[in-house]
Formats: sequence, C-alpha cells, structure tokens
Amino acid sequence: MSEKMKILYVDDEPDNLVGFKASLRLDYHILTAVNIPQAMSCLSNHPDIKVVFCDQRMPGTTGVEFFEEIRISYPLPVRILLTAYADVESIIDAINRGNIFRYVKKPWTEADIVSAIDEASKFYMANSMLSIKNDELQKAYNELNKFAYSVSHDIRGPLAGLLGAIDIARDVDTVEEMREMLYLMEKSLKKLDTYIISMHDYYSMQRGELKITDINFNEIMNELKAIYDVLSITNHVAFKINVKQDDTFRTDAVPLTLILNNLLSNAFKYQDKKRRNKSVEVTIEAEKTLATICIKDTGIGILGNHIGKIFNLFYRANSQEVGSGFGLYNVKSALSKINGKIEVNSVMDQGTTFKVTLPSI
Repeated sequence: MSEKMKILYVDDEPDNLVGFKASLRLDYHILTAVNIPQAMSCLSNHPDIKVVFCDQRMPGTTGVEFFEEIRISYPLPVRILLTAYADVESIIDAINRGNIFRYVKKPWTEADIVSAIDEASKFYMANSMLSIKNDELQKAYNELNKFAYSVSHDIRGPLAGLLGAIDIARDVDTVEEMREMLYLMEKSLKKLDTYIISMHDYYSMQRGELKITDINFNEIMNELKAIYDVLSITNHVAFKINVKQDDTFRTDAVPLTLILNNLLSNAFKYQDKKRRNKSVEVTIEAEKTLATICIKDTGIGILGNHIGKIFNLFYRANSQEVGSGFGLYNVKSALSKINGKIEVNSVMDQGTTFKVTLPSI
C-alpha cells in the first residue's frame, strides 16, 4: 500500500480546518495549521509535504505573503490559494508575488479541492524530476570542467615529455644516451596508458550493469599477485596476502577487482622510498553475508585535511607520484555499485590502511 500524499492546509478558522480534514483524510495525509508559525513548523517537520493550501485572509498577513515567504526556503510544495470571489486583485498579486500554482474559490467544494490536488500532484512530480535532472546536469557540467582540465594536464603532459625526448634523441651520439631517452619515452607512455585505463574504468563504472557471481577471493588475489609481484621485487616491497574464506560470497567481480587493483596500485605507488622495510599487506575475511578487506601499506601517508577529499574526481593528495585523479574516485563509484563502504586510517610517514566492507548480494 502506497503512502498517502501529505497536504498542508493553513486557515485561521478552526471549523474550516476540521471540515477540510474530515472530507479528505481517507485519501490523503492532512496536516493543518491555524496560523503562519504553525504552518512553518509543519513544513520544517514534514519535508515531504507536496501541496500547501492557504486562505488569503490570515490575521497579520495574507496567503500571498506566506507563499512569498516559503517560495525560496520550501520551493517544492505546490502552492494553492483559497480566496473569495471579490479577491481578484489578490489573485493577480499571488500569481506575480507568491508564484502560486492555482487558486480555489471560497466556499470550496470537495470536488474543487480534489481536482486541485490531482493537478498539483502531477506538477509536483514534474518539478521534482526537473530538480533532480538539473542537479545531475550541474554535476555533469562540473565533472566536464574538471575533465577538460585533467585531459590537458594528464594527456598533454606525457605527450610533451615524449616529444621532448624524441627531440633530444635526434642529437645523441651514444647507445647509452639513446637508452636513457628510450627510458624517458617509456615512462611518458606508461603514464598516458595508465590515464586511459583509468578513464575506461571510470566510464565502465558509470554505465555498467551488475553481474552477480560467486567470488573466490584466493583466485582474485592470485591474479593480482602475479601483476604486483614485479613491483614488489623491483621496489623491494614485501607483499603479504592473507585470505580467509569458508563460505560462498556473491557480488560483481568487475567492481570488486577494480577496487582491489586501485587500492593495491596506490599502496605500491606511494611507498616511502627512504624506508628500508617497505610492505603491502592484504587481509581478507569473507563470511556468508559480509567480506572485510584491509590493505595496509608503509607509504608516505595522507594528511588529515586531505582524507575527506581523496575520493573526489581528479583530486590528488600529494605530488610524489603523478596520478590521474581517477583511481580513488573509481573505487568510490565501484563501492556504490555493490553497496560497499570504505574507511581510511593514515599517519604521515608511517603508512595508510584502507578498510573495505562489502555485503554479499
């Protein structure tokens, strides 16, 4: 059974309030107020009110003035004025100042009110959808601005490095110098490749549909270990994995792997290079209904005032390594797809721990 639509009726005559509520209470959730302060309290306590009826002739104010007051602070409820035949000027004033949806003549009939509510409900839904679309459009516009800046920085940067190395390579005379130039070219191309992969992950997360399967955490970590063993050896970082899974766990393997891959990538990338005993530790405990994943590193750490922002699109918490700004944002998007949560605990110059909790689907 669907929840009844909430309607607020404001009138300084108690008999009118009683009659209104008695006529409509079976089909609607009726809230009443005998004055403006009561009406404001109702709006504050019931943000899901969809329609507000108000008598034009209220003591100390008018319905038009009340609507004008709530127009900014409570824009979604549809405003309907109750007025007598003689109040033509008030009606015009209400349309211009209070931005009312329509008016109902007094004395009103139940049919008049029901008709007004039906029209107002449709208008409310249309306005609500428009508001959501506007918010989505603004978010997309903001991301587009950031994306344009990021493209110019993260794509043109590696390309500029590559072109510079090529230019220098034209004048080198020894094999050793050529090898150095090739190394610089390779480094630039790897940065560009990482950025393109991150963009692909980002758009996959935005548009992809869930595909639920049984998850074997040992298999997933064995695949990732094969990838990161090279970094572990070349950068002298101990890579430890501990998986405990006795029950069947179900979720989408694609966002799960993306989460693990991005967190591991950061754990290796932001190691403290001056530290002797560097490590990355992964601990996974998977039960029937919940999986807990901890990824702990001995990295440079994250400043406290950055922790709340690191999951924002294109945000970079430090400059030790040039990143795309997609990684942790992709982690956040992937987590939202599979209803997961993430916690961060970091100490500068000691390391960072990411704790992920995932429900079985």
